[in-house]
Amino acid sequence: MRIEQLTCSIGAEVMGVSLADAVHDEALFTEIRLQLVKHRVLFLRDQDISRAEHVAFARRFGELEDHPVAGSDPDYPGLVQIYKTPEQPNARYENAWHTDATWRAAPPFGCVLRCVETPDVGGDTIWANMVLAYENLPEDIKNKIAALRARHSLEASFGAAMPIEKRLALKAQFPDAEHPVVRIHPDTGEKILFVNAFTTHFTNFHTPANVRFGQDCAPGSSLLLNYLISQANIPEYQVRWRWKKNSVAIWDNRSTQHYAVMDYPPCHRKMERAGIVGDLPF
Repeated sequence: MRIEQLTCSIGAEVMGVSLADAVHDEALFTEIRLQLVKHRVLFLRDQDISRAEHVAFARRFGELEDHPVAGSDPDYPGLVQIYKTPEQPNARYENAWHTDATWRAAPPFGCVLRCVETPDVGGDTIWANMVLAYENLPEDIKNKIAALRARHSLEASFGAAMPIEKRLALKAQFPDAEHPVVRIHPDTGEKILFVNAFTTHFTNFHTPANVRFGQDCAPGSSLLLNYLISQANIPEYQVRWRWKKNSVAIWDNRSTQHYAVMDYPPCHRKMERAGIVGDLPF
């Protein structure tokens, strides 16, 4: 196995490895997991693996989860088919900086995404290192957000375009989750800036330390949240990956955000993603 770091802050390409072998090779899988924690997102080319092998490899990290809106392959539960076609316009959810499913009480550990078909040009994905984003915040901001918590919503994102009855039923099944604004990486102890496109508001901002008059609350809270969410935009925290057929990305969902660039015309772009169940953030 050879590792080539792609940027100074995040991402590495793994060469000389078949993920199908890592399903059964304990030493190989252990090394891949170590490199994942180190680089936060790993990329591999030429992974001509079956759906069964894709799912089996992802399950080495933990149990897989379905998506309540996107659904998954009926033959391979947990394998979500993210298919774009000329007849199906691009969604409005992937081309925003986000950490997958933070609207869950226990957001995913990570994901294994394989490219089945892609445009000749366009359709890249970008990842950002949210550990570095936290580290580089001004000290006064770090102090201000140290104890803050925030709400993350499926209803306000995937549910927003639904009829009201369906939207409210979705919220009843998946109520908004509350997470610390700064979470701790369970493997490394690093601090992570943990707000993204699914985050709607702080839940404990309205305190005497932050609000002199009631009028302070709404602008003060929303401006701070927008500032924190915008940190993923900084190129120095990012890596950009150009997809080819049978390329794979494996990312640590706890310490990253990603953005699917929808710069391509109506065409076929087919991706298959296995999401891995995670733990409660702390």
